[in-house]
Amino acid sequence: MVKQEVPRSHTASMEDYLEAVATLQGNEKVVRVSQISRKLKVKMPSVTSALKKLSEQQLVEHERYGCIKLTPEGEAVARDVIRRHETLTRFFIQALNVDRQTAEEDACKIEHVISPLSLERVTKFIEFIEACPLGEANFPKRYKYYLEHGQPPEDCQQRIGRSQK
Repeated sequence: MVKQEVPRSHTASMEDYLEAVATLQGNEKVVRVSQISRKLKVKMPSVTSALKKLSEQQLVEHERYGCIKLTPEGEAVARDVIRRHETLTRFFIQALNVDRQTAEEDACKIEHVISPLSLERVTKFIEFIEACPLGEANFPKRYKYYLEHGQPPEDCQQRIGRSQK
């Protein structure tokens, strides 16, 4: 069972900067202050100030006027933020039928405050609805079975292991 509360030691703003560096780094390999400024729609001095704090916490490597690189710890934090963001976006789109832009915006806000337990349940819910679509009979009963047993009941249309391939 996942703990209800695990305090995060990084602010939402710090997580946004790490997420931005990771995303830009994946595309370009070289990340500059100006790119982060454009991506987050903030002024370059704000980026520089945030990078100084992240550097002091050993989450990024950045020298004045140089490139920005995530440290291994910064990369781990960024991956976790990205995972939360992607999970919430999928949930809003697949389970709630929210348009992609709204889903992305909402995920960006919620990713910083969602508890590990709620994120785990959202993840499991997405897995479940991919295996047992919402329109099928006895949906709540089947979902409860899935939570208790870690796999959908035999009478679902698809099994989760096969549906993820």
